[in-house]
Amino acid sequence: MSTENLEHEDQNRTPEPTIDIRSNEAPADPEQEIVSQGVHNYSAAETYVRPTDPAILQQLEWFQDQKLALMMHFGLYCQPGMVASWALSDKDSDWSRHQVNWADGETFKKQYFNLNRSFNPVRFQPEEWAQMAEDCGFRYLILTTKHHDGFCLWDTKYTDYKTTAEDCPFHEHKNADIVKSMFDAFREKGIGIGAYFSKADWHCPDYWNEKLRKDGMTSRGPSYDPKEYPEVWNRFKEYTKNQVLELCENYGKLDILWFDAGWVCEHNGQDIDLGDIVDEARKIQPWLLSVDRTIGGAYENYVTPELCIPEEPLGVPWESCLTLGVDFTYEYGDHYKSPRELVGLLVNIVAKGGNMALNVSPQPDGRIPVDAWDSLNGFGQWMKTYGDAIYGTRICAPYQSGNLSFTQKGDSVYVFRLYPTVQESVEAEIFVPYTEEKISEICMVENGETVAFREVEGGLCITVPAGYRRGSAPIALVFEMKKAK
Repeated sequence: MSTENLEHEDQNRTPEPTIDIRSNEAPADPEQEIVSQGVHNYSAAETYVRPTDPAILQQLEWFQDQKLALMMHFGLYCQPGMVASWALSDKDSDWSRHQVNWADGETFKKQYFNLNRSFNPVRFQPEEWAQMAEDCGFRYLILTTKHHDGFCLWDTKYTDYKTTAEDCPFHEHKNADIVKSMFDAFREKGIGIGAYFSKADWHCPDYWNEKLRKDGMTSRGPSYDPKEYPEVWNRFKEYTKNQVLELCENYGKLDILWFDAGWVCEHNGQDIDLGDIVDEARKIQPWLLSVDRTIGGAYENYVTPELCIPEEPLGVPWESCLTLGVDFTYEYGDHYKSPRELVGLLVNIVAKGGNMALNVSPQPDGRIPVDAWDSLNGFGQWMKTYGDAIYGTRICAPYQSGNLSFTQKGDSVYVFRLYPTVQESVEAEIFVPYTEEKISEICMVENGETVAFREVEGGLCITVPAGYRRGSAPIALVFEMKKAK
C-alpha cells in the first residue's frame, strides 16, 4: 500500500476507547485492584525507583529511544480463539467464560489443559514475523514465553508441558522451540528482545495443587496459603527461578524480562523473591531491564499501563500495552484497528514520553492473521515516512494541544496535526502554541518542503501547503520545526 492510499481505510470504523482503569472505583478484593477482568493496573510514578547501575541506566535510554514494540501472545488459547488462560480460573469465570458455551466449567478446564495435545501451528514461520516487524517499524519484541496457563513455548527442562514435548504434535516442527526461533529471527533484523514471563503457573502442581484446594474452585492465586505450606511454595519459587535463568542462559541476548501476574508478590502473600531472581539473571546479562508489573520499586524499571493511555506524562519510563485486535489473543472474525487509529494511539503515547507495545497474535496455524495485513501494511508505510519524528524523541512542552502533539530530538521540534477521520477538512493555517525556543525554519517531514510561518502571540501560525488541502484528510500532517542556533 502506498502512502497516498493510507487514507482509503474503512470510513465507518471507530476507535475503541482507551480507558485509564486507575480512575475506576477500586474493587474490594485486593487482587482485583492489581488485575481487574484480566487487565493490569499500573504503578504510580511515586513508587518508581530510578536505577543507579550505569548498565541499566544505559539500557533505559535505549528503551526510551525505541518507542514501538511488537507484543505477541502466542499459546494454547490461539487454537479456540479465546481469552488467554483466564477462563481456567473459576473465580474469574463471570467475565472470562463468555465464549465457553459448549461445556461446563470442569469439562472446559480439562479440555483447555489438553490443548497441548493438538497444538500444531504448522505454518508458523518466525522469519515472516520478523520481516513484518521490520517493515512496520517495530523496534523490540515482547513474546509470551509462558502465560498463566503454564504452557511453555521453549524447550525447558523443568516441565513437559511445552511445545517440544512428545505429546505435543508441534514437537516435530523445525521451529518447535518457538522462543529460540523467534528470538533468533528478530535479532537477525536488529530488533530488541523482551521475554514475557508469567509469575503465576496454573499448570504447575506447586502452584495449583488440587489436593490442597480448600473451596474446590480455581482462582488466579495458588490453591493453598504459602504460609501454611512453605515447602510447596519453596518448590514453586525454585521452579520459577530455574525457568527464568534458563531463558537468560540459553536463549541469547535479552533486553527485557517482562513479568506478568502482578498478584504474585510479597504484599499479597506470594513472595517469590523476584529481586533475587533478577539479580541472578543480571550476573548472566548485566544490562537486563526488569519489569515487575504493578509492584513498583527497584525491579519495575518501567511502568506498563494496559489497554489505556495516561492522561498526562508520567515523568518515568513507561510503555502502554495495546492490541491490534479486540484483545490480547487471536479471535475469529476479529476487528483490527486501522492505520489511522494506530498512528493516533502511537502519537498520543510518544508525546507523553511513553512507548507503545502493540499486540498481534497468530492464527491457529501460526501465521500473521490474514485480515490484519491491511492495517499492518498501512501503519508500516506511515512509520517509514514519519519515523524520524517518533524514534529517539523525548517529550516537549506543551506535549498536546487539541489535535496537535509534540516531540523533540536534538535541535528539532516535531509537531503532529492528527486527523481522526478521513472526512475532516485540512485548514489553511495551523496555530501552534509553542513558545519554548525561537524557531528559524519549518518543513514537512515527509519531503523536506519548507513551509511559511509567522510568529504570533502565544506561538506560531504555520501555512499549510495547498496540496494538502485537496482531497481526503491525511492521517496526520507532521512538521519539523528547527530551533534557531
